[in-house]
Amino acid sequence: MSSPYDQHIEELLGAYRRERAQIGELQRTMREVKASATAPRQALKVTVNSQGEVTEIEFPTGAYKRMAPVELSQMLLTTIQKARTTAMAEVAEVLSGHLPAGVAAADLLRGKADLGGLLPEMPPMADEVREYVADGRPGRGAGPRIARPPVA
Repeated sequence: MSSPYDQHIEELLGAYRRERAQIGELQRTMREVKASATAPRQALKVTVNSQGEVTEIEFPTGAYKRMAPVELSQMLLTTIQKARTTAMAEVAEVLSGHLPAGVAAADLLRGKADLGGLLPEMPPMADEVREYVADGRPGRGAGPRIARPPVA
């Protein structure tokens, strides 16, 4: 027969497993993001993946043949940047409901978010679990303590 503490720990482990499964689904969804941008006059279409890497460049018309090299180069750069911006916005949208309060997905993707808020000093836990971590299992004296990982 399991104790209430054992049941509570099983519930916590179950919640953790569900969260891990959701994270896996979130990663899969993010990897599937693709975005395209088309240059003026349909001269160029660029597709990028969720990391902003160019995966496809198309020239649907012959308009590029009449362009000066500098103009073609500028069109490529501008169109690639538009596609990347769209992809980043789509990835941010996928992430938006899964981040802690105060962490903006767009800031996270640009490397501007304060990541200290992702892992607080002490994780949220029920009082019973906090007591168990601090003092060992109640009712059994000062049992073995759970070692705490070093703080980086």
